[in-house]
This record gives sequence, structure tokens and C-alpha cells, in this order.
Amino acid sequence: MTMLDRRLHAYRPDLAEAGLEGKVQASRFVEGAPARVALPVVALRPEPELARGIDTELLLGEEVTVYDRADDWCWVKAVSDGYVGYLEAEALTQGGPEPTHIVTVQRTFLYPEPELRKPHRSILSMGSRVHVAGEAEARGNHYVVLADGTAIFARHVQPIGALDGDDYVGIAARFLETPYLWGGRSGLGIDCSGLIQLAMLMTGRQAPRDTDMQASGLGEPIDRSEIRRGDLVFWKGHVAIFEDPQTILHANGHSMTVARENFEAAVERIGVLYERPTGYRRPFRTFPG
Repeated sequence: MTMLDRRLHAYRPDLAEAGLEGKVQASRFVEGAPARVALPVVALRPEPELARGIDTELLLGEEVTVYDRADDWCWVKAVSDGYVGYLEAEALTQGGPEPTHIVTVQRTFLYPEPELRKPHRSILSMGSRVHVAGEAEARGNHYVVLADGTAIFARHVQPIGALDGDDYVGIAARFLETPYLWGGRSGLGIDCSGLIQLAMLMTGRQAPRDTDMQASGLGEPIDRSEIRRGDLVFWKGHVAIFEDPQTILHANGHSMTVARENFEAAVERIGVLYERPTGYRRPFRTFPG
């Protein structure tokens, strides 16, 4: 039987996703059940233990397939990028209205009602999905209202499917000074590959989650001499996006933020620990130069 990447294939000795039957050994194969993330940001872990590190994060309204539920944990696969892992069962909901809108600002507040002076209920990241049931005006501000009566500034969301534009670099730049978080994928904390994936998501593009996946399968390889805005540079375990041929944007453990940095200076600094860049890629041929 083939050894598959556990990050992208749901299989254990006792259970596996139905699509892997005949490819892996497992006592039982299941189709799984659909569910949706019900909390603002949820950690996805390689094991059902809070002490284990975070592989990635899922955002409010994102869909998953649930393969197993045991005690307080669910074993799931994210629909958006196929990532497999464990999250706490309380973070999921089944049924309910489909999301209609997506948060398009780095962070926004969810209020108990359409009134900015009320204590906010939670903070939602860019990429969060919500079901808008109505609209309201209060003190000259326009809100969208969710089914439970909570409200978000209307200018902070956009209908799902209406995402347009090509400038994922500009979206990545909105995250400048956001704290670095290993496994992070939100406006509250983000890592290098999470920044790339989320910025591309907001222009309607799909990108793999982890750096090695992006380095091997996102777009096409290019030479350093070809670099233009929107291209990517990879080191072992790290990725940055070119804002222009001399400047990169990246979430990094040096500043512990999303930062803008001169590329050559970054090469010298990073090289002390991780050697020279391993390659360059152009994610999309149609990106405007």
C-alpha cells in the first residue's frame, strides 16, 4: 500500500476516507459528514490534544468533512484546501443557513446588534463566511444583520462569489505588522504560507496550505532574473511574496510579524540559518506585471 501525505489524506489503521479504499490499509472506510466551522478561528492539530502544535487554522463558516467524532474531538478534512486534522467538536455545526458573505477586511467586530457602542461579541478575520439575513441603519452606519441578530459593518463584507481583482499582493500588504503565529491563518496571527494562501483566496484563487506544497505545486518555476510583482521566493520551510523585484512581504519569525523587507538583505539574514533561496515561482501567468 502507498504511504500518502497525512496532511492531505484522511487515513488511520482503524478508519479512512472512502476515496482511499484500495490505496491504504484501514479497518473501515467512510464517506464522512458535512459540517461548518462555528467559531471565529479554530486550530487544526495533527493529534486530538491541546498540547500538540497547530498545523493550520479554519475560519468561521468554512466547510469540513467529518470522518470521526470521539469524546470532544472531530477528525476532519477541510473542503477549501483538503487539509486533514483534529479540532474540538464544539467548533463545528451541522445544518443551518449557507454563508452568503465573506469578510474582506483584515479584522472586523461582530456586534450583538447594529450598534457600534455595544460590547462586541467576537473578532472575525478576513476570509470568515457568514449568512446575512438582513440589513440595518444605526447612527448613520450601515450594517448587515445575521440570523441571530448580531451585526457587522456592511462595508466589511462582500457577497461570496463576488471577489474580483488580481492584486493578492495588495491584500497581503494589509496584514503588515500582524503577529506571526506558527500555523496561523487569520488576521489575528498568521504564518508565511498562510499569508500567501489567504491573500490568494481573497482574489478567488486556490493555493496549497504549506510551504513545501506551494514550492512544488503552485504555478510554475521561474528564474531570479524574471522576478516581478506577485512572484514567490522559497527557502527551506519559508516563503515570501515579491511586492516588486527588490522588496518582499512575508510573515516571519525574525520580526514576529508580517513585514516588508529588502530582498537581498533578507537573503543575507536568512542565509545564516537556512541557506540560500531554494527556488522562485510565478503562481499565475495572468498576474499584471
